[in-house]
Amino acid sequence: MTSFSTDAILLKKIEYGDHDFIISFLTESKGKISVIAKNAKKSIKRFSGALDLFSVNHIHCTFPKKKKDGLIILSQADLENGFVNIRYDVLKTAYASFWVELIHFWLEEDKVQSDLYDLLFFSLDALTTGGISKEVISLLFQIRFMKISGFSPNIEICDICKTMVDGMEQKNIWFDFKEGRIICQNCVKTRSKYGMTVSKGTLKQLFWMNNSDINRADRMKFSNLAIKEGEMLLEAFISFHMGREFKSLQFLKQIRMES
Repeated sequence: MTSFSTDAILLKKIEYGDHDFIISFLTESKGKISVIAKNAKKSIKRFSGALDLFSVNHIHCTFPKKKKDGLIILSQADLENGFVNIRYDVLKTAYASFWVELIHFWLEEDKVQSDLYDLLFFSLDALTTGGISKEVISLLFQIRFMKISGFSPNIEICDICKTMVDGMEQKNIWFDFKEGRIICQNCVKTRSKYGMTVSKGTLKQLFWMNNSDINRADRMKFSNLAIKEGEMLLEAFISFHMGREFKSLQFLKQIRMES
């Protein structure tokens, strides 16, 4: 096979030389790929209106003929959805930028992740249509991203005594970042500095969000407290687990403070 076509969401774009771009896409059929868009800055016909961050394009690519280990060549990109409503809102843009940076950092090249592609597309689409609050969409994206990635936290049962959240007497429960688990008050002996307390209500809502039909997301009702706690928990746990402070997340937090 010398060429291929697929739907793709743009994760990252950097300038290369005077006229080219190196672009990372999350594709529907091939996972994350890196391509070079030659003369993209001058070629209106091949890339008109495309190649913006988190836009969805139908891309046409060819493999390099001379260098087998060279970058795939992006020959054409047809814009399918630019999610323009997101770009008019700085907070929505910050959320979307965090999601794509997270995926770009975590996902290996050429590893097919159709579930992750569907999740990102659903989240971007929901963010642009506005039927669900941006905060709830971000919680949904993060909790399901962790599930797909294989490091979903235990937020249902005490990891030591196996007591379910509903069976715990206390209202607030300790979540350990290192272990990715909740521990009830009866089992907590010493609290690591790598963790936080979370209310039972927030944990139950996050668990429901992670295990329910994603198409019922518009029925998810979070209190202001649950949103705040959920954001603090998931954003801190993801950053801790990956050992990285995401620039887009720092920007998102700054925008929240100023809003």
